Amino acid sequence: MTQRTEREFTAFVNERGTALLRVAYALTGDRHSAEDLLQSALAKTYVSWSRIRGDAEPYVRRILYHDQVSGWRRRARRSEVPVAALPDLATGTDDDHETAVRLLLRDALLRLPPRQRAVLVLRYLEDLSVEQTAELLDCRIGTVASQASRALAKLRQLVPAFDDLVQRTEVHR
Repeated sequence: MTQRTEREFTAFVNERGTALLRVAYALTGDRHSAEDLLQSALAKTYVSWSRIRGDAEPYVRRILYHDQVSGWRRRARRSEVPVAALPDLATGTDDDHETAVRLLLRDALLRLPPRQRAVLVLRYLEDLSVEQTAELLDCRIGTVASQASRALAKLRQLVPAFDDLVQRTEVHR
C-alpha cells in the first residue's frame, strides 16, 4: 500500500471509526466484541482498500453485518435465563426511565438471532429502507420484511411491555 493510500485509509478510520463502532456494538451488545468485529472488518477493508471505489463505509458495514451473522453461526449458543419481572419504570427521573428502557431493549435484542438483530439495526437504528437493508444484507426484500416482523414479535414476547416502553420513550424525546 502506498503512503497516500495508507493516509486515506487512516483518515477514513479516524473520521468514521466511532460511527462504525456504534453499529458493531448494536450488533454484538458487547464493547469488546464490537471492537473485535470492527477491527476484523477494517483489516479486510485495508487489504481491499485500493480496489474500493467511492465511499468505503457501505463496504465496511456490509463486512460488519456478514461477519457478525457468520460468526454467530460458528459459535455455540449461550443459554440465557428470561427475566421473571420487569423493573418498575414508573418511578425515578426521565433519565432513569430512558436508561431502564435501553437496558431492557438491549438485553432483548441480544437474545435475537444475528440476522434479525442486523435487520432491526439497519431498519430502525440506521433508518435504512427495506430495499437498502436487503441490498446490504444481500437478501430479498421479503426476507427483510419477514425477519423484521419476527424480530419485533420476539421483542414483544421477551419484553411484554415493549409497545408501552417504546411509546413512553417516544413521549420523553
